[in-house]
Amino acid sequence: MLNSENSRVDVPEIAMTDPDVLNDPMSAYGRAREQTPIVRLMAPGFGSIWAVTRHSDAKAMLSDPRLAMTADSWNQRIPDDVRPYMLTMSHMDGADHGRLRKLAVRAFTARRATERRDMIRRSADRLLDTLPGLAENGTIDLLKHFAQPLPTFVVGDVMGIPETDRPQWRAYVARISSGGQAYDEALRDAIEGAKRVVGLRREEPGDDLVSDLLRAQAEDADRISDTELITMVWHTVFAGQDNLANFIANSVVALLSHPEQLAALRADPSLMPRAVEELMRWRPPLLLTAIRYVLEDFELCGAQVRAGDSVVAVIASANRDPRVFDNPDTLDITRPAGAVQFGFGHGAHYCIGASLAAVEAEVALDALLSRFPDLALAVPPDEVPRLPNPGSWHLTALPVTL
Repeated sequence: MLNSENSRVDVPEIAMTDPDVLNDPMSAYGRAREQTPIVRLMAPGFGSIWAVTRHSDAKAMLSDPRLAMTADSWNQRIPDDVRPYMLTMSHMDGADHGRLRKLAVRAFTARRATERRDMIRRSADRLLDTLPGLAENGTIDLLKHFAQPLPTFVVGDVMGIPETDRPQWRAYVARISSGGQAYDEALRDAIEGAKRVVGLRREEPGDDLVSDLLRAQAEDADRISDTELITMVWHTVFAGQDNLANFIANSVVALLSHPEQLAALRADPSLMPRAVEELMRWRPPLLLTAIRYVLEDFELCGAQVRAGDSVVAVIASANRDPRVFDNPDTLDITRPAGAVQFGFGHGAHYCIGASLAAVEAEVALDALLSRFPDLALAVPPDEVPRLPNPGSWHLTALPVTL
């Protein structure tokens, strides 16, 4: 897996197509972390990427002004007609990032997230009501019938997407997530869907983020352009649905695979916020941060990086760094609050929806575990189907019995 030959400097290389990395990225990145604070990831389509493996270095790197986000941080192979809508707020720095974040942040405050708790619970209960009738040979795909649709209800409410259109958005997100040949067309469909939402809320304003952004645009056209607005719609739906669906599903597998942790949570539901934080540390949906680009030559973790180089932090290894976390490979929902985990990012690009995502996960897990006390995996934990992916922990199904 590790190889220092042909490297610009004497830094180990990790081939991201290596079966060890694809099938067990947590272990692969963890071994790399204990050898060196920085490696080079050899990624098809992206070339060579510098990757910071340790917690303190990742924390510093994610706040370093010599590293910048751009539209290319998303995907370097996007078609020209889609590219204008790929410069999301998450891939901006400086004044433009601050301008858009200030407009959007009001919809994602901790207070607004708490206010949505009852709505999230109603949506969760409605989905759970249908689960027994969806069983096939006694097994239910909890990813398809619960973890994926719940975030669609919530982010649809935040963005002002009509309820009848939300299943269509779930299909957009699924197609984008699957990549492959359908990726470009899926992006185009999501962008067209975002344009329709903006058009609808321009005609029928409501109590939602898109209507708020349109009001801000009407007051001052320079605050947000149509392209930026459309970009924010599709990307917010994508991030709010895909990452959270994966996190909920991953958390269910983690708890059902650790009966002592599940028993502790059932015995004391007040542990749920700490459990969600620990689950995000232990099994985050994203294993790598988005790419940053080097603005000037400098030394990073002992390696000489040059302007134009690509850099990521390895969330999977930094979140389990024994220099920071005691027994880091152990899932412990009673773990005391302390060091930051990077599942929601860090610095200026800390996830704007982190508070809402945490509340959604808390409500989803509480509703599910309280409704079905005998919930169990229908297959062994290591047989739960997952995309072999070095950059994310992404289940393709979650078979359970109730």
